[in-house]
Amino acid sequence: MSLISVLEQQKAKIVKKWFDDIASTYPIDTSRFMLSNSDPFANPVGNTFNKSLASIFDELIGSLDRETVLSFLDPVIKIRAVQAFTPAQAIGFVFLLKQVVRGFLKKEIAADPKILEELLEFEIKIDEIGLLAFNSYMNCREKIFDLKANEMRNTTYKAFKRAGLVQDEEGTATTS
Repeated sequence: MSLISVLEQQKAKIVKKWFDDIASTYPIDTSRFMLSNSDPFANPVGNTFNKSLASIFDELIGSLDRETVLSFLDPVIKIRAVQAFTPAQAIGFVFLLKQVVRGFLKKEIAADPKILEELLEFEIKIDEIGLLAFNSYMNCREKIFDLKANEMRNTTYKAFKRAGLVQDEEGTATTS
């Protein structure tokens, strides 16, 4: 039996375990909520993660189209980019999949060394997704910093304008 066949058969369990491991990266109350509430309106983060992870996994066992993977990866990265994670923690969820898959394949690896070779190739795909996740994360963080800088600039300009320290286009000081 090939690695892909085993992964296809175990897909639901693997994705569930991957989601559980990601949920455990959050504080205990948040983690419990994410794991216990399946309502997409009450738990939009958990819902987004579940949908995205299943789709990413499908791409991994399929053709791995980078643009398609990025479209599934982006919502998760955007969520994690605004949360209190370091860059490594924010994208580390991708690499958790390696441990999950290895855990599900212990018997198969012991029975067939060819599975191990296929697993190493599969893990290269996971690494590629990790790199895509890093680029996506950096783009998100850059946008966040730009928004903060623009907000600070606008706030400062408005304060200076109210204080009469800014001149309008005709060169006269403006006050409100």
